[in-house]
Amino acid sequence: MQSELLGHCNGAFSDAGEDRAGLVRSADGGTLFLAGVEELPTAAQPLLLRVLEHGEVLPVGAKAPTKVDVRVVAASQHNLETLAAP
Repeated sequence: MQSELLGHCNGAFSDAGEDRAGLVRSADGGTLFLAGVEELPTAAQPLLLRVLEHGEVLPVGAKAPTKVDVRVVAASQHNLETLAAP
């Protein structure tokens, strides 16, 4: 999930034969639309929080974060208030 959202550097893991931007960096300067946001794994939440709070991503295998300017729009077909823990 981290590689898909934030990208990775060449050699970061065994299948990483080249740098990959990921969804967030690909949307830099525009809008990232996340459909079915309630289905995102819990591990993805802090990754997105860093994007929202600090405007940066840390691609897998990178030594330093990269600044991004992206608007995030999230959608769900479920009532998220009913899914939230009390």
